[in-house]
Amino acid sequence: MLSRTAISTATATLRPRRNPYLSPRFAALQKSFISTETRTAIDKAVASAPVVLFMKGTPETPQCGFSRAAIQILGLQGVNPQKFTAFNVLEDEELRAGIKEYSDWPTVPQLYVGKEFVGGTDIMMSMH
Repeated sequence: MLSRTAISTATATLRPRRNPYLSPRFAALQKSFISTETRTAIDKAVASAPVVLFMKGTPETPQCGFSRAAIQILGLQGVNPQKFTAFNVLEDEELRAGIKEYSDWPTVPQLYVGKEFVGGTDIMMSMH
């Protein structure tokens, strides 16, 4: 028969341990992993046109429903295609991760108007 001490020792060794780096105390440190090159590239991209959309796919062939909805909303609002630029985050993993940190917004697509972050498709739909 197993003793109570043996059982508690066995369960203690099988119990999953917490990763201290996943705690909220380290959230500020985790957000600073965007490289200066990526930040500079995103700064240039945001300034490249009056309306900038970071999306999955291209305006002609969106790769997700939210990106498709964002393109449709811009079209319904009469955004001039000459004043609009889109960047496909699926082509560059650094851009895909970096844009989320840059804007502190967890999802793509992301819309910028006049170098100002507007939001994602949910915000665009509520504004529409």
